[in-house]
Amino acid sequence: MTAVFGDDGRGRCPWGAAPADYREYHDVEWGRPVRGQHALFERLCLEGFQSGLSWLTILRKRVDFRRAFAGFDPQRVARFGERERESLLADRTIVRNRAKIDATIANARAVLELDTPLDELLWSFAPERRDPHARPATMEEVPATTPESKAMAKALRGRGFRFVGPTTCYALMQATGMVDDHLAGCWLAG
Repeated sequence: MTAVFGDDGRGRCPWGAAPADYREYHDVEWGRPVRGQHALFERLCLEGFQSGLSWLTILRKRVDFRRAFAGFDPQRVARFGERERESLLADRTIVRNRAKIDATIANARAVLELDTPLDELLWSFAPERRDPHARPATMEEVPATTPESKAMAKALRGRGFRFVGPTTCYALMQATGMVDDHLAGCWLAG
């Protein structure tokens, strides 16, 4: 599907046209470069929680995830024990998936064990910027994985991270501006 036009006359990637939550996220956040340990740890965790679910579900629970996971401060989350884990499993405002909750706690601990800052590690897998005129015309042209996302997933898993497969890593790369997959015709395609 190609870019679609909204009531404001702007062309957008089809997924970012509606509902309003998606439109706001598409227009303000998705694809813009994100740096910093807390911000990237949050995005990594949320992409893991999204696995198998709609991103809209995660987006609408984002404020609750931030509250539940101590603002995605890796140092604080790494100290979560059984009491916090049980509290998270009972929290109806977030996705109560035991494996994903455990992965988030384990990933916080893995962040603290890194020998390089998280943002440097993640951004080291960003591919060279492509020609801005060579954009995907349709969603079908946007890959689910790339060699870079496969390498990122392998590196993260090798450092103890969980729920970081190549598809999740590519979604992270898109969301944080490591790659720019706005379709031709999208007002953000520059």
